[in-house]
Amino acid sequence: MVSILDMDGSARTSDFSWIAPAGYYVALHVGYAFPLSEHNALPDTWVEIYTQRGYMLQDPVMRWLYENKGAVRWSAIALPDPRNVLAQAAEHGLRFGVAICCAPTGPEGQRSFATFARSDREISDEEIDILQLKLRRLHEATAPPTNLTRAELEALAMVKDGLLLKQIANDLGVSVGAIKQRLKNAKHKLGAKTSSQAVSVAVGFGLI
Repeated sequence: MVSILDMDGSARTSDFSWIAPAGYYVALHVGYAFPLSEHNALPDTWVEIYTQRGYMLQDPVMRWLYENKGAVRWSAIALPDPRNVLAQAAEHGLRFGVAICCAPTGPEGQRSFATFARSDREISDEEIDILQLKLRRLHEATAPPTNLTRAELEALAMVKDGLLLKQIANDLGVSVGAIKQRLKNAKHKLGAKTSSQAVSVAVGFGLI
């Protein structure tokens, strides 16, 4: 998975800390199991406990994020917390927080979500509006391209399978030059410098 902090421009999240000084977690384009990219700025000790004890499935904040859209303060989430996840989070400075989820978009219906925390006070309505706007921009900026042709994706998939250009051309009944052009177009659309990088990006997006 890719860290959001590896992306440039509007896709950076370092400025979230002024609203959420206790920490935050952002997941973009969440598929069936994993996000396309994520950034976890929550306290290391809490992340370790959360992971080791498998809190995700019973965390009311995460349940809300997977089942809803919009924004809600942690204190307003009316879901069971049988393992006292929120109380334990408070012990690590995560006393107040907000959960935000962008509605699923695109053919895959992938959502992006985030949770932000403070130790001193509730996050204000104005700050929630800012966080929602920033998350929406991240969601849109990192959306997979939709303009790759079937032929371009087919060529990328065959490169992924380890076939050489001549083999791909023979299998598809076209010239090597045509395959090179398809891969060139795919690299341009995916913002990749090499075919291998284009394959990696396409796999990450779930395109091939």
